Amino acid sequence: MRYRLTCLTPLLVGDGRKLSPIDYMVWKDQVNVLDQWRIFRLLAKGPRLEGYLAQLKKAEKLDFASWGGFAQNFSQRRIPFETAEAAATWNSAPPEALFIPTFAANYRGAYLPASALKGALRGGLVFSRWSASVIERVAAAMEGDRLPRRVGESAEAGAQASQMRVFGAADSDPVPVTSFKVYLSRTASLDLRQADKPQLVWKVAGRGSVAAQRANEATPVFAEMAVPGTEFTGRCEEHAFLKQPELSRSLGWRSAPDVEMIIAAANRYAASQLDLHAYYAQATGLTGLQHTVESLRARLQELQSTSHSCLLCLGWGGGFLSKVSFHDTETDAYRKVLRAIPSISKAIRDKVPFPKTRRLIFIDGKPTSIPGWAVLQLHS
Repeated sequence: MRYRLTCLTPLLVGDGRKLSPIDYMVWKDQVNVLDQWRIFRLLAKGPRLEGYLAQLKKAEKLDFASWGGFAQNFSQRRIPFETAEAAATWNSAPPEALFIPTFAANYRGAYLPASALKGALRGGLVFSRWSASVIERVAAAMEGDRLPRRVGESAEAGAQASQMRVFGAADSDPVPVTSFKVYLSRTASLDLRQADKPQLVWKVAGRGSVAAQRANEATPVFAEMAVPGTEFTGRCEEHAFLKQPELSRSLGWRSAPDVEMIIAAANRYAASQLDLHAYYAQATGLTGLQHTVESLRARLQELQSTSHSCLLCLGWGGGFLSKVSFHDTETDAYRKVLRAIPSISKAIRDKVPFPKTRRLIFIDGKPTSIPGWAVLQLHS
């Protein structure tokens, strides 16, 4: 069996690496990734090596006037910006915003890690099994001076092993370098000083936020992402032997899910995320986001009438909703669990929606797209 993942919105599944501003130069509206070892060998033959190393050591980004020829002649690869406007924004961005996350790649080229694919499917499977009563049990388990480890594990599988073991997948085949562009994104938020009328604002690192009309002043984030329409293909299989009753009992499972069940759960999970994104788009008046959500909903409706096809949100930028498997953040028990997580406890407020932020991709200068949405299709 094989899978095909087709990007509907810009997608980044990274491996933790970033291009620093001294790893590349921007020339002709594209990021030119420098072959530094080749440059070192060239400069070592003359007197310019010391000057180049000194600039690498102290500069926030390379001086194009002095070293711009490297961008033309010593580039490992060239990644175009999504638009010329994004390149112009790069020129005026602060140095800390110039680190560019890159797509996962090995010696063969860029590929989709199977772990990202299985993680998105696992989120849907867990979503189909969690309920308000499960959250209440988890919240009760967190009472006391010492928080338990893996409080949700029993609710997820009731077992010693994840039920996603029934589905195996390999990393995808490499895709062409022409499948990628550098996209500009910013983070939208809600100003809740008027509780009955939330206002759209844009996050500025270290300074709070700015009004919707000043979105170009918000902190930009640039990322190498697969363009819509890119297809990742690879091998996958269903481990049918895990459905044997004796083996399932030994793993602590009451029953083993099949691929059809996993796919159906993923579609329900996607529908829940899109409902919340639609509500957010309406509350903020982001018309571009509304159009994107509606097109994704229409595609989801098509997929639900076919077999072995589902809609997924995976990778970088999907936010809180794509990483958790229970979406009713208004329940008291769930908020109790969230308050126990130091990294997000300060963002939990009474009568305030959570999460109140979204990372949005700017296309043609407008906030339009949510990162990471794709169609997964399985076939023999």
